[in-house]
Amino acid sequence: MLEIVGWLGSFLFAFCGVPQAWHSWKNKNSDGLSWSFLLMWFFGEVFTIIYVFPKSDVLPLLANYTFNLMLLLVIIYYRIWPKRS
Repeated sequence: MLEIVGWLGSFLFAFCGVPQAWHSWKNKNSDGLSWSFLLMWFFGEVFTIIYVFPKSDVLPLLANYTFNLMLLLVIIYYRIWPKRS
């Protein structure tokens, strides 16, 4: 049962970035997000993946952080190279 709770929490937490990544992709920019926020989020994800990766029985967390990092890279891409109308 605890495993299910862990997977559910990781799934929900990982998908928190989906609305922003979708918005950035759809509008081709991430202008409303500050660089300090994006960099802290990015390095937080990277450092946590490094910490969690060698541990055993942490697949839900590793899946969460990896998926979140992929979403964040979409957001950062459109922050660096926004499409202007």
